[in-house]
Formats: sequence, structure tokens, C-alpha cells
Amino acid sequence: MVRVNDEEIRRVLGLLYQDETLKTFASLVLGATDGLPVKALRKLENGGLAACDESGAWRATPERFRDLLRAHAEPAQPLSQEERVLRTFLVDGRLTTTAMRRDKRLVVLRYISRVFEPGVRYPEKDVNVALRAFHDDYAALRRYLVDEELLSREGNVYWRSGGPVEI
Repeated sequence: MVRVNDEEIRRVLGLLYQDETLKTFASLVLGATDGLPVKALRKLENGGLAACDESGAWRATPERFRDLLRAHAEPAQPLSQEERVLRTFLVDGRLTTTAMRRDKRLVVLRYISRVFEPGVRYPEKDVNVALRAFHDDYAALRRYLVDEELLSREGNVYWRSGGPVEI
């Protein structure tokens, strides 16, 4: 991913500081495209906040903000193998799939196991709630954590029995 410079961010924010382009962008977001000033539309297009299709219809491109944030947030140093795996399978804190190779699944499971405090016993329903934050198939996650000995179980009570510990 290409890092963006501060000037590019300032330019996009500057478009939203100007009343005419801000109102035009808001209208596009709301779907009101009739009678919008062409000059403001062109400015928004140059800043990546609007696009015109082949038929001449304009639409807002708010994904530009996400792209700027992601490009600006890229770390200067290379990511570790573990960080790359986590970025691949966790999007906005949610697990995208449970179908992955065991070595990658272990990286993800060790990360997930950190939500459980060592030495604390959790009823199954609390474990389910915590795991549902990561993926809707919390039962599969719970099973993987037990199978990989990151959580232990006795009856309906679970506790953390493996994985990294913060010091």
C-alpha cells in the first residue's frame, strides 16, 4: 500500500471545509444529484470524493476516507508474520473465516485467547459472548481453543490454559 502524504489529506479535508463542496458532497451522499454546481463536482472528483460514470451520473465516493486512513496508518517497518496473519483474517476486529491452515489458525486463536484472563473461570455463556465478538460461529471457536489447549473445560466452566500472557 502506498503511504499518503499530509498534503493529500489536507487537500481532501480542505474540500470539506469549503461550504460549496461540502454541501455538494453531502447532496451526493444523500442521493440528491440534480442541479449541483459543476465546479464543485469537479473539485470533489479531483480530490477523489466524487465520480462521474459514462452516463454523466455523479455519485459520492466516501470510500476515499477509508483509503486515506489505511494508507496513512501503514507502519513504516515491515509487519511480522503474526501481524500479517492477523491482518489477513481479522477485519475490524472480526474473524473473516475459520477455514484456514492450522499454523495460521493457531496465530489467530492465540490472539483470541488473550480476551480471557489467566486464572479466571468463565461460565460457557460468558465464553460464547466473548467469542461471538470475533465470529458468529462461536461454538467452533470455543472448540478450536479447547482442542489447541488454549482453553480448558470442566463441565460448563472454562479457563485459559495456554497462549501468550501479557506481563
